[in-house]
Amino acid sequence: MSNWKDICHIDAIVPNAGRCALIDGEQVAIFRVQKSGNDTVYALHNHDPFSKANVLSRGIIGSIADRVVVASPIYKQHFCLQTGKCIEEQDTQLKTWQVRVENEMVQLSA
Repeated sequence: MSNWKDICHIDAIVPNAGRCALIDGEQVAIFRVQKSGNDTVYALHNHDPFSKANVLSRGIIGSIADRVVVASPIYKQHFCLQTGKCIEEQDTQLKTWQVRVENEMVQLSA
């Protein structure tokens, strides 16, 4: 029995941007990072703990050192897309989900 849930077609997420999905009552920010024509997808909690708003899917994707990050659109803290850890406040970490693309469908591990 599979524990992967279809979320959306990969083309529903603009390259180097995020989208929000509601999964089991939680808002999940899903990011499609494209580099050299290859896509990597990440999923983390959409809730920004600093502004207390569900806005991270609208953040700006970038990199700090070798980490791919999203900058919160409100107070600009950076969160590592792979681990959910805040770069500026090491004690703060967001929940992350396993995510993959199968047959052009973005899927999250339930």
